[in-house]
Order: sequence, then C-alpha cells, then structure tokens
Amino acid sequence: MKRISALIFLLLLQLFSQSGLKAQDLKKTAPVPPMGWNSYDCYDWRINEMEFKANADYMADKLLQYGWQYAVIDYLWFHIDKDGALPVKQRKQASRYLKYEQNGRPADSIAIDKYGRLLPDEIRFPSAAGGKGFKPLADYVHSKGLKFGIHIMRGIPRYAVYYNLPVEGTKYRAKDIADTNDVCPWENTMFGIDYRKPGAQEYYNSLIEMYAGWGIDFIKADDEMTPYFHQEEIQLLVNAIKKCGRQIVLSLSPGSVPFSRAGFLARNVNMWRISDDFWDDWQSLKEKFALLNAWSNYIKPGSWPDADMLPVGHLSLNNTPVGKERTSRFTKAEHYTLMTLYSIARSPLFIGSDLPTMPDSTLLFLTNKEALEVNKNSAGNRLVYKLWEEKIMWIAEEPATGDKYLALFNVGDKEQKITFEFKYENLKGKYIIRDLWNHKEAGTYEKEFGVNLPPHGAGLYRLKKVK
Repeated sequence: MKRISALIFLLLLQLFSQSGLKAQDLKKTAPVPPMGWNSYDCYDWRINEMEFKANADYMADKLLQYGWQYAVIDYLWFHIDKDGALPVKQRKQASRYLKYEQNGRPADSIAIDKYGRLLPDEIRFPSAAGGKGFKPLADYVHSKGLKFGIHIMRGIPRYAVYYNLPVEGTKYRAKDIADTNDVCPWENTMFGIDYRKPGAQEYYNSLIEMYAGWGIDFIKADDEMTPYFHQEEIQLLVNAIKKCGRQIVLSLSPGSVPFSRAGFLARNVNMWRISDDFWDDWQSLKEKFALLNAWSNYIKPGSWPDADMLPVGHLSLNNTPVGKERTSRFTKAEHYTLMTLYSIARSPLFIGSDLPTMPDSTLLFLTNKEALEVNKNSAGNRLVYKLWEEKIMWIAEEPATGDKYLALFNVGDKEQKITFEFKYENLKGKYIIRDLWNHKEAGTYEKEFGVNLPPHGAGLYRLKKVK
C-alpha cells in the first residue's frame, strides 16, 4: 500500500513538473524583466533595518520613476548578529557559518518559529519583534510604491530537524521530511527536503503562506541549481507559490545551470541565474556575452535568463568576503558595455551598490530612459555578428513600430571602429539612427553604420526606416 501511494505521488509530481505555473501566470507576474536593488553586493549578509530603509527611500526618490521597483534583502536575515543594530561599517566581522556540536545540536541561535520557519533577526530588524516577521518592513516598502523581496535558502533549517519541530497543520515533523545527506556546500543552515515524503509539500506551503502574509513580492531562492539541480524541490516551491494566491516573482540562484533544464525553468520560474556570482571584473563581463547569447532563445515575457546583479557604485561596505570597500572597478566604458549588454539581452536588472552613497555618474547611466526601454520593450533579441572576439553586435526589434535596436561592442583593448552592415540583417533602404545613450540623432544611413568605440566600450542605437 505504501509503495502504491509513493507511485501515485511521483506521478502527480511528474504532472506538476510538466505543467508548472501557467504561462499566463508567469507573464502576469513578470511581464518585463524585473528591476530593483539587492543588498548582497554592498552588505553581504549583515544589512539591518535602518540601512535597508535608507536604500528603499533612495530607490523611491531617485529610481522608481524609471522602473526600478524591487527592494530585496539578501541572505541570512535570520542569523542573529549581536552588533546588528550598529551601522555595518562599525560592526565586527562575523562568520556566516553556524556552529554545531558533534551530535548535531546547534551551538548558535537563529530566529525561528515553532513550525521550523525562519524569522528575521530582531536585533537587525526590530520591527519584526513579537512574531511580526517582515510584514512591517514590507508595509513600509509598499507605502513607498515599491515591492519587497527576500532571499531564502533551499530546504529546512537543521535547527528544526534537531529539535524535530512540527510541520504546521499536519501530523508530520521536520525529521519526517528532511534529507540529512543533502547539504549546501557553501552555507550550513539547512538540510534538503525529500520531496517523496508526506509533509514535504505542506512544509513549503506553510512557508510561502507565511511569506504571502508578510506581503512578499519577490523570492530569490538559493542553492537550487548548482552544483546539483534540485528540480523536485524547486517544483515544491513553485506549487506552493501557485497555491498561496499572491503574485510572487520567483528567482532561482546560483547559476551555471545545464541547458537540459531550460524547458523546465522557462515553464515554471520568472528568472534564473545563468552564471556564478558576478563582480566588477572585465574578464567576467566578457564571459557574459557568450552566456547571454546561448540563452537568448529563452527570453520571453514571464521568464528571463538572469545574468546576475549589476556590480556598480559603492560596493562591499564592511570589507566583506567579496572584497574590500570600493567604488566599482569597471571603467566608464565598461559600465556602458555592461548596461548595453543587459538591456539588449533583456536580463533582469538588480543594482548591487549602496544606493545613498552611489556616485552621480552611476545614477546617470542607470536612469537613461531610452536605454532602459530596450530592456523593457523589445523582441527577437539576438547576436548578429562576432569577429575575433573583439567586435560584437546584437539586434532586437521594437514590437509596436518595427524599429530596430542595435548594440555595438568593442571588447578589444584598443579603440576601433565597429561597423554594422545592413546586409547582415537584410535591411534595405535608408534608416534614421538615434544614439540612445546620448539622446541625439546620429544621422541617416544606408548600407552601413559605424562608430569608433573606446576599449571595452559600447553604443546603443535605434534604427527607424525612412519611408
């Protein structure tokens, strides 16, 4: 009898895997690539409520009008930081790893409820006191016209498993659903969940119901795709989001996901990372060209290949494990190449810097309406031409008018002319070409259009046919 029940469960799970969220649901949740800010690049795991509100305030004042709307707290918001009420630059360095005794008993405390669901650290997030969770902070974000997001780790807390806490609304407990052999290789808070066990789906349901009650609009789910692709556990999360009745954008991380999983991802989630963590390094940016080209067939409303956050502006405030405090090491030309590539490839856009201390020059290129319009509203985005790893061209179309968007890149180390020949795309006649970064007409051209670009530089243009 138990074997028959298990077979029925597996058949139902396979059915869910094939259907997932309906395509229209995905389109409604993320009709364009999501845009926002994430705390990781500047605060690592140690952001507090005061710092988060300062970034949300800046976003509402300076960025919301351009489409930047998701304010996201990254990982380990449930780790208790005794110095957490202090500004991050005044705190002592603290490890992200929890300590456990030899028998598995947790030696460090975390914020958790009686059903094994993680809660915000009340030292860092005092509005969460009394079991309120992130609802007060979400209400604050919503009052600014923004949307609120959090990072989560896959699985169930080891703390819940050691103390065998109950799964809400069921007869099952944490030990009934945990897979203690399934651990994240780079963070030690969680065990994986065995999707075959009764109570597994119910645990995820209770988790997402709690998040929906808080007012969460965006979930970045980590340890999902590499080094192992946890399709069955992702499906439990997808099912729970579908059931909760709230529109929640689902983002999966980290990247290096195999293409064999592309169909599943495109059917079930709004955005998924296609690379490991990305930092302000030119060689890492060069690698994005091949990755975004490889995933270009999967760009569609509702589901977006994600090239990771924008490591621009003021980074790593507390000399975190991801490097010393600094302003982004990208040159001015590289900044524009980054934004041009992400726009023409329609990657989600999430700023990684501390917003209140962001340089004006960074704000300028993040608020160019004409460039952002390419990210928000284009189709047929693809590589046109690549020569000797130095000259790269992408093209897309503005759906309503048929105008073309053209991105030209000089990824070489010397200034050179990059020329787009109209025959590459079978374009006939004359075209008025507008320089989107500089908000001006570049002239009328026939047969070809070329510009001199600095090393690691880019240009972004709109081509309107002369009738």
